[in-house]
Amino acid sequence: MLKIGVIGTGAIGQEHIERLHNKLVGSTVVAVNDINKTQAEEVARRLTPAARVFESGHDLIADTSVDAVVVTSWGPTHEEFVLASIAAGTPVFCEKPLATTAQACLNIVNAEIASGRHLVQVGFMRRYDRSYRLLKQQITSGNLGEPLMVHCAHRNPSVPEVYGGDMAITDSFPHEIDVLRWLLDDDYVSAQVIMPRKTKYARKDLDDPHMILLETKKGIRIDVEVFVNCPYGYDIQCQVVGEDGIGYLPEPMSVLLRKDAKLSHEILRDWKLRFIDSYDVELQEWIDSIKMGVVSGPTAWDGYFASVTADACVEAKHSGRIVPIKIGERPSFYAPRALKPAA
Repeated sequence: MLKIGVIGTGAIGQEHIERLHNKLVGSTVVAVNDINKTQAEEVARRLTPAARVFESGHDLIADTSVDAVVVTSWGPTHEEFVLASIAAGTPVFCEKPLATTAQACLNIVNAEIASGRHLVQVGFMRRYDRSYRLLKQQITSGNLGEPLMVHCAHRNPSVPEVYGGDMAITDSFPHEIDVLRWLLDDDYVSAQVIMPRKTKYARKDLDDPHMILLETKKGIRIDVEVFVNCPYGYDIQCQVVGEDGIGYLPEPMSVLLRKDAKLSHEILRDWKLRFIDSYDVELQEWIDSIKMGVVSGPTAWDGYFASVTADACVEAKHSGRIVPIKIGERPSFYAPRALKPAA
């Protein structure tokens, strides 16, 4: 059994603990830590056997009984805990964002390269969604021909009061940033943000919706609508226009109803229900890969690239300009065939 320590016992932390301890195969949670010690103790008691509660995340990482670490704490703490895991030589799964600034992400990249071992995986779970994997199969098989354009929408029925500023770009959009790079096997070279008419459902201090335009190295044009006060439901759309055909992201399975003189499908309203299965697949594959001595999911470089892209989009929004996405070539350390054993 892979013995896992979890730093952060908030909502997503508790969900991952339940998966890792009671649902998935080959892992058990033996240690937890949270700034709210009372909450951590309550979560630890619910496990059988009960997990140990550590005073600090650093103490948890340093403990020899922990084989791997999952970081689900507050975003600004991610850098220090991921760096500590790298220094300890311990595989670490970090929920997105990898860190809250591009420089902090680059610090992690540099530390991991210096360690000589792949230890970091970032929680970009859409790569593990069955619908996205089916769409990628159509692209990589050549069935659509060369991709030319991609049209996407990221719609959410509402957001909490703490959601403001540029979070549509820095918090919601990074999922598209990562999954579209993965789908197309291509990087971005420029970003533009166009602000449509503001919806009446957005608070006065919140800009909504956004239209984000990206161009890739191969010349593929991408447009993404991010609309976080879209009352009808949580709806993720993706259409890849190729030279020979068009591929659509499959809709979540639902029952087709004929009722009240209407033909209809239900639309989900909770993002966790839309992607709940992908979280299971993501963490199961992480467990299995660590046991094989590799980390095969989204890398620290992917986390860094997402941060640089989001920064460029924020600049584009506030400047009104098309902003170049400036990032060096991917280090050979992160080449697909250059994965180093994690243990």
